[in-house]
Amino acid sequence: MTDCIVIGAGPAGMMAAYAASARGKNVVLLEKNEKTGKKIYLTGKGRCNLTNNCDEKTFLDNIFVNKNFLYSAVYAFPPERLMEILGESGLKMKTERGGRVFPVSDKASDVTKSLNRLMDEAGVDLRLNSEVREILFENGSVKGVKLKDGETLECESIILAAGGESYPSTGSDGFGYRLAESAGHTIDRTRPALVSLLSDEKWIEGLAGLSLRNVSVTLYENGRKPVSEFGEMLFTHRGVSGPAILTLSCLIEDFRNSYITIDLKPALDEQTLDNRILRDFAAFSNKDFKNSLDELLPGRLRDKIVALSGIRPDKKVNQITAGERKRLVTLLKQLRLDIYGTGGFDEAIVTRGGINVKEIDPKRMASKLVKGLYFAGEIINAHGYTGGFNMQQAFSTGYLAGSSV
Repeated sequence: MTDCIVIGAGPAGMMAAYAASARGKNVVLLEKNEKTGKKIYLTGKGRCNLTNNCDEKTFLDNIFVNKNFLYSAVYAFPPERLMEILGESGLKMKTERGGRVFPVSDKASDVTKSLNRLMDEAGVDLRLNSEVREILFENGSVKGVKLKDGETLECESIILAAGGESYPSTGSDGFGYRLAESAGHTIDRTRPALVSLLSDEKWIEGLAGLSLRNVSVTLYENGRKPVSEFGEMLFTHRGVSGPAILTLSCLIEDFRNSYITIDLKPALDEQTLDNRILRDFAAFSNKDFKNSLDELLPGRLRDKIVALSGIRPDKKVNQITAGERKRLVTLLKQLRLDIYGTGGFDEAIVTRGGINVKEIDPKRMASKLVKGLYFAGEIINAHGYTGGFNMQQAFSTGYLAGSSV
């Protein structure tokens, strides 16, 4: 019999295994894939945005689901402590815009190597290609696990860190939720989060790949107060994505009558923008309207704005009326795009939903229903925005769980 079995060798599971083993526990880490940290390779576009270089309060302010639940975990193991431990293991890190932390090498594999090194030095018994079929219980306590190949392993405690449903190709296919349900836990409805928004409007055709910086995007949802996000967005073949859009995707609940508006010039109020357009028109007084917005908008978007404005493309700018100009200003400040849904789990950065936090002791990450059962990482319904906050959630809850077994 071993002291602790950890299920899942992602960031949460590896940190949990390390923390428990460093305390002298005999730890077996079971991973169904052929290598550890498979999902880590996808984070930060392959560079691995492993945390955010911020204090605990700032971290919690960037959690959009159940931030109070994570209070004990992040104070027990804040970003500063994570960077200290990884630094001692040989990982060189750098901090970029918005506090995002990456390995200096820009290689996600270096993060995984550091975690593997930590576990190896702590004496973790890592077993790859070992898929758990079920958790075994006895008299309200965990007893062990049964593997897919039929082998049974007995233990005193289990840390379930099997991930959510995002990027199922990495092994996060939702099976961890079924293991939790077998222990009597409630799974809050799961859905993709930090994901693209979908639209079938014709005017976005041909814009795929166009990135807009320093825009303000406002989400209007059926019966709810509008929410705005400033930053970068990207047009895709099916709608819109990019940092500003990913953040808004976490907040949407109801797609009936949902739409976004894009303020293409948020630094200018309507009067200032109108004056700017007047200056451009004066400089291009003999040009057709379709050729007058070159300095205001990128080419592909300019053509769309011309078509949406209702102003004849070949109309000379010195003939455009004040009313037409007002419509143009409104369009630039409130470019509307109806949305009907989000991208799927195959592209979602994180899964919204998961194990109901009311059934977990936040000071230990322990199940309130079954003795000896603990949880860590994305499988818990507590999630943050982009910028390294979800990776830190995994490391913090993993460390707390491993320190509690």
